[in-house]
Amino acid sequence: MKEILPILQLVFMPLIGAFIGWQTNVLAIRLIFRPLKPVRILGVEFQGLIPKRRRELAKNIGEVLEREIICSDDIINRLTAEEIKFQILSRIKDILEQKINEKLLYLPNTFKAAVANFLLDAVDRNGEIVYEELKKDFTAKVKEKFKLGSMVEEKLNSLDLKQLEELIVKLSKKELRQIELLGGVIGFFIGFVQAIFLHFAR
Repeated sequence: MKEILPILQLVFMPLIGAFIGWQTNVLAIRLIFRPLKPVRILGVEFQGLIPKRRRELAKNIGEVLEREIICSDDIINRLTAEEIKFQILSRIKDILEQKINEKLLYLPNTFKAAVANFLLDAVDRNGEIVYEELKKDFTAKVKEKFKLGSMVEEKLNSLDLKQLEELIVKLSKKELRQIELLGGVIGFFIGFVQAIFLHFAR
């Protein structure tokens, strides 16, 4: 029996350590989200990190997103790029030709052609100027009304806490699983070291 005891220690202590490490990390991850509402245990109030600080986290996420990742200027630049301008002007000319043919259906072709040439020439001469004026107005309106950080903050705050939990878990499921397994691995090695220490300390 004495000969078997060291072997049992070498086998079971790492396994017990792995189980404890794994379950500790599972519980720690769970406590990020739960309990949803404050509860008192022995006079101390407990609440999950996300439920407790959701408004602060939502505000910080919105600010970081707008400051570091994408801001209204980036969106405006994409929407008003040079290729977009030429596509819009080209589309305007196509629509003008189509409307002239539809509305002036019974007029002579020479008259329709003259009207079309006049309007298309006006677009060629003044289209870019008009576009730039519209771009200025559009840019001012977007900067005034479109606050990406505030939109993200409002959206996160509007989510039900369970929905928010599901969203975070869905986005980071792989990483959370790795954290759980890492706890098991660390626990296994701690248990193994303890078993070796006990074996040589006899």
